[in-house]
Amino acid sequence: MVAAIATRQLTRRFDAVTAVDCLDLDVQPGEVFGLLGPNGAGKTTTIKMLITLLPPTSGQASVAGHDISRESRLVRRSIGYVPQLLSSDGALTARENLMTSARLYHLAPSERGERIEEALAFTGLESAADRLVRTFSGGMIRRLEIAQAMLHKPEVLFLDEPTVGLDPIARRTVWGHIRELRESEGTTILLTTHYMDEAAELCGRVGIMHLGKLVALGTPAELAAQAGAGKDLDDAFSYFTGAALDEGEQGGQYRDVARTRRTARRLG
Repeated sequence: MVAAIATRQLTRRFDAVTAVDCLDLDVQPGEVFGLLGPNGAGKTTTIKMLITLLPPTSGQASVAGHDISRESRLVRRSIGYVPQLLSSDGALTARENLMTSARLYHLAPSERGERIEEALAFTGLESAADRLVRTFSGGMIRRLEIAQAMLHKPEVLFLDEPTVGLDPIARRTVWGHIRELRESEGTTILLTTHYMDEAAELCGRVGIMHLGKLVALGTPAELAAQAGAGKDLDDAFSYFTGAALDEGEQGGQYRDVARTRRTARRLG
């Protein structure tokens, strides 16, 4: 079976700083894979390389069978991406946002209406389709952004902190849509999160990054067991990174913290 995402010695340096260091990783088709680690561990840099927004310094990677360096256009046609920062336009309605995405994805005009209605139904937004997005709750905005990212039926979906700033009910609603994407569409999903319960609930396997390196890989149960008897994924995070979870969330640079707080405030 050809991996949906494959990296070999994937590396990205910024001057003297190595943000991602010789990453070897395979994510199988239809898998929900969680990429965990403190701020500054290299998670977002990895995603940016995989979605062709950032060229690697060295190494190779493929997404949906396409090389990220030589076949970047084919990669972009094969993926969906929901960034941590808001990507929907609050001055437009949900339907108008979806129509904008349909045009950006070059969907045929004859297909756009049906795809938009399918996306609204899938995310439970039919009744809110013609409301301005600035009136939406945080959970509704995230559901709309997932609908936009899935409009062209991508093989691989990247979710960067998909539930940051959401209340527990909205988080679980988003979890349900992520599960349904995997079960009904067979979509391969790579997500980053700081919520260990989210990773344990959604992900078949997780990888933990620290200082640019992949330091642990396995199922949540396997990693918890490596941390010791009676341990959970929170304990595994601390075991492999040498830092408490809250230290990882609040670590990193000022702009990382500011971005997370700004996103949470806008979604809140």
